[in-house]
Amino acid sequence: AMSRTVKEIVVEAEELASISPDVVVKIPMNEAGLEATKILSDKGIKTNVTLIFSANQAYLAAKAGATYASIFVGRLDDIGHDGIQVVRDSMEIYRQHNFKTELITASVRHPLHVINAAKAGSHVITIPPKVLSLMFRHNLTDVGLKKFSDDWTQLVKKQGTGIE
Repeated sequence: AMSRTVKEIVVEAEELASISPDVVVKIPMNEAGLEATKILSDKGIKTNVTLIFSANQAYLAAKAGATYASIFVGRLDDIGHDGIQVVRDSMEIYRQHNFKTELITASVRHPLHVINAAKAGSHVITIPPKVLSLMFRHNLTDVGLKKFSDDWTQLVKKQGTGIE
């Protein structure tokens, strides 16, 4: 929702949610956004409170009934804070209070963000293609696959089985 007042956010969110029950409306992490989140949650409209940078904000989003809360770990790291620690703290709070809100780890910059967010229990991790590509690769895997391929080729040549 791009609106700024509670009433405007709610109206815009209801309009977006009318498209499909699968629509999740992004709501800004501010006072009006949280008030609108509470109203929308009571109406069964799914929300994602976004641009969260502290465990306090994640706590408030869950208390307001957000379906999802998005913590931007890379942007925190960019300014010298530990983004993954915010995920850890938020997940500890969510577990302690049995919140239904699911935590999204966003603004992922590298594979270490992914593994640490997963270890912290993050429900969702948004992984950009560049990071996903890095996750598939490991030098030892590449070396092992090449050796396996080379060994297979040598075996076929040695036995003359005709298998290519």
